[in-house]
Amino acid sequence: MQTPTAEAQGEPARRRERGGRNARREQRAHGQDGLGRPYILRNIPTYDILSEENLARIEQTADRILAEIGIEFRDDPAALDLWKRAGAKVEGVLVKFDPGMLRELLKTAPAQFTQHARNPERSVVIGGNSVVFSPAYGSPFVMDLDKGRRYGTIEDFRNFVKLAQSSPWLHHSGGTICEPVDVPVNKRHLDMVYSHIRYSDRGFMGSVTSESRAEDSIDMARIVFGEQFVDDNCVILGNVNVNSPLVWDGTMTLALRAYARANQAAVVVPFILGGAMGPVTNAGAIAQSLAETMAGCALTQLERPGAPVIFGNFLSSMSLRSGSPTFGTPEPAIGSMVIGQLARRLNLPLRCSGNFTTSKLPDAQAMNEGTMSMLAAVQCGANFILHSAGFLDGLLAMSYEKFVMDADFCGALHTYLDGVRLDDNQLALDAFREVGPGNHFFGCAHTMANYETAFWDSGVADNEPFEKWEAAGSVDAASRANKRWKTMLAEYEAPPLDPGIDEALRDFMVRKKASMDDAWY
Repeated sequence: MQTPTAEAQGEPARRRERGGRNARREQRAHGQDGLGRPYILRNIPTYDILSEENLARIEQTADRILAEIGIEFRDDPAALDLWKRAGAKVEGVLVKFDPGMLRELLKTAPAQFTQHARNPERSVVIGGNSVVFSPAYGSPFVMDLDKGRRYGTIEDFRNFVKLAQSSPWLHHSGGTICEPVDVPVNKRHLDMVYSHIRYSDRGFMGSVTSESRAEDSIDMARIVFGEQFVDDNCVILGNVNVNSPLVWDGTMTLALRAYARANQAAVVVPFILGGAMGPVTNAGAIAQSLAETMAGCALTQLERPGAPVIFGNFLSSMSLRSGSPTFGTPEPAIGSMVIGQLARRLNLPLRCSGNFTTSKLPDAQAMNEGTMSMLAAVQCGANFILHSAGFLDGLLAMSYEKFVMDADFCGALHTYLDGVRLDDNQLALDAFREVGPGNHFFGCAHTMANYETAFWDSGVADNEPFEKWEAAGSVDAASRANKRWKTMLAEYEAPPLDPGIDEALRDFMVRKKASMDDAWY
């Protein structure tokens, strides 16, 4: 099996010397037991809220939706042929499935897999007890406290890739972190994939907006990793969405099948806005989500049995007074718990929830709603958490400040998911012997031996006394985050990339762009 060279995959970027508190934080973040791990191994149980009987009722409802109502597969005759050969009932573009058929097909999908990064130390395991945090995805706008809300550019896109690479609390470079609207629609996927490869050495996602763009993304990955390595291993993800309710359109299924055909992982996600693309009731939306996602995941196995696939979920609510979407609300959060149970029963890796909010600013509403969604994601057992950082305004905007605030919260979640360790040092009996009754532990030997790693240390929060905070200008969290992202970009150092690979990628992009006129829609 061909594997990338160490030079091609890159070595971890040299980190600048820092003093004082920042140096200690860096040591904690990037040490062997610190937060800068390639991914998290959860050490707390999932939160399973439904009984076996009630899970079975949801599964039976999904089976009835599939058998009695069916799902349309539009503009992809090859997908219809695959379903016919598999034994589904195909009536025009409507496909109906006998109960149990999709579950049987899904048995060939791996329960977990590795997405290889060009730096092997950054590769992530997706499935099992692993948890991977990835930035938000798909916003047409960006915003910050200095320039306000505006359309995203390729410079913004590169900046967010650099911020993700610079954060020890994110594990993945993501995909369409924001839409670079200054680049033609039919060519921007090339610039986005190149930016992930050039400015990050972590795993990344490719394009899904057409079959050819998905194939371009995979071809660029082949330049980095080698054709045989890509055929044998997952190196790129593609995030595909159901056109809920109960429609898979050809744009998505063609992209999904392109990734599966190349042995790369599709992330299969229905976006169900309760009251619009699905029922207002949580149980009904969950059953719909299960039916739609199983159909997409099973199609990957018809294309290539054994191809990696991620069972995705994006439940959301809406204001029934105005019709506006709402994010970070409790109903989808508790629905994620059930989705987690259902995905585990299918033995598939799970993508769920994210740092959702409808707030227009990186404010208390944003962090309240984001915390609701992220806690649901980690407690439901999600393995790949897209939208972990930057999500604002119902995903219409990618915020520089919220990106930093969310990444900081992801740092706290590393410690949360570690649970409580039990060993002689943690139980601290020697400290009790030294301190005794009525005294304090502040300067004892146990405290001095553990103080640098005992507690998670936020890079954004202000924990100083009120008077000191006031004297320093009464700076709020968003303003501190504004200063933080600017510092991160100023200190960013690109991970090494083999010059030959870089030249081959640039040549590929030049040839592809020259082969077509610019298209802006």
